[in-house]
Amino acid sequence: MSEQNEPQWERQTLEKVLMTALKEQRKGRNWSIFFRFAGLTWLFLVLAIIVTWRSHDGAETAKTLGPHTALIDLDGVIAAGSPANADTINEGLRNAFKDKNTKGVILRINSPGGSPVQAGQINDEIKRQRKLHPDIPLYVVVEDICASGGYYVAVAADKIFVDKASLIGSIGVLMDGFGFTGTMEKLGIERRLLTAGDNKGFLDPFSPQSPEQVEFAKQMLGEVHQQFIDVVRKGRGKRLKESPDMFSGLIWSGERGVQLGLADGFGSADVVARDVIKAEDIVDFTPREDWAQRFARSIGAEAGAKLASSLQLSLK
Repeated sequence: MSEQNEPQWERQTLEKVLMTALKEQRKGRNWSIFFRFAGLTWLFLVLAIIVTWRSHDGAETAKTLGPHTALIDLDGVIAAGSPANADTINEGLRNAFKDKNTKGVILRINSPGGSPVQAGQINDEIKRQRKLHPDIPLYVVVEDICASGGYYVAVAADKIFVDKASLIGSIGVLMDGFGFTGTMEKLGIERRLLTAGDNKGFLDPFSPQSPEQVEFAKQMLGEVHQQFIDVVRKGRGKRLKESPDMFSGLIWSGERGVQLGLADGFGSADVVARDVIKAEDIVDFTPREDWAQRFARSIGAEAGAKLASSLQLSLK
């Protein structure tokens, strides 16, 4: 071997050794990452099982206690996919009423409103449970706000208790959206909408408003509004001191709400449990989502937001 080729041979050999060492190092690092990931996954699953077990422990614990007041929290916007959806709240109501030690149920509401459908389903379930369990009263306790869809739910209760500074009422319906036709003209954007059906592009925000469609929407809102009014009148009965603006969508303080018959008195959950139901021990029957449910709901909410309509009928 010539002297000229000898350094080249040494360099090639050294490169091969270094590449082999580098591959082994990468392989070892990959296995290390894998085992770390597997360990974290195992730990996460164990923690999830513990959290899930604890989330269902409230209703089970109630069976071992003596007489108590059952509590269900309705917190936030009432909508499918949110924690304050009809399926979740109704599950809590059923569990609370069927417990043999429940002396009374408190539905604690802090909600600005939401879906009239979801609110109506909760209202119906409250009335159904009160018929099935006539000896167990249900009271609503309002925290900061019980407006629109929240109040739609509340009127199914035997009594409604508020704080003097709570916000209550807003008996109305809205459908909101935006119009972009002027902006599109300025930017030179042309709307190309193809439909099969004269009203398939109903109140499309990128098209000029149709007077006929606007009138149809107002009629539909009026129908839902009247349903809301009927539910309030039936739920509150003679306690309601109707005025011309009662069903106009205005909202009142808790103090004014009691004067108008929208609520019955003042009190927190603790006060109602102790002084009204006479069962001071409170057991929380609010269903709690486990980690898997929260993850699935977050994915579903993200996907649903992309498909949501620009117009939405709501009680808020």
